[in-house]
Amino acid sequence: MASRRDSGLEIVPGLTIPAEELSFTAVRSGGPGGQNVNKVATKVLLSIDLAASPSFSEAQRARLLDRLGPRLTKTGLLRVQASQHREQSRNLEVARERLAALLAAALARPRVRRPTRPTRASERRRLDAKRRRSETKRGRGQRPGDES
Repeated sequence: MASRRDSGLEIVPGLTIPAEELSFTAVRSGGPGGQNVNKVATKVLLSIDLAASPSFSEAQRARLLDRLGPRLTKTGLLRVQASQHREQSRNLEVARERLAALLAAALARPRVRRPTRPTRASERRRLDAKRRRSETKRGRGQRPGDES
């Protein structure tokens, strides 16, 4: 049976990134860990080269590079890190989930906004409110008998 590390990463149904395209590095993490804190590498850095990945179509790649541009390194890698657990395997799972969520959110097409017309009642309410406000302001600063 293949482990989660060996299997691909499913982003959305029908789109899975093969494990060969993902690279992960384990480094020493700060924070709690007792005696292991200075000798066990539990923090996980998971990265993928979006520009060179054959898993995405040209349209998907352009969308990812556009929406995730600020998160990319100078070499074009998208990196995700996880260090909240004391075990490397759990941090790897968290990093994989974060990467999948990040890519899925970037690939999602925004909903098209369809312009709608205001209702007749809302137009009437808006104009009535403007009229009341105008009357309030017109009533300010005038002394009785002043007609200018």
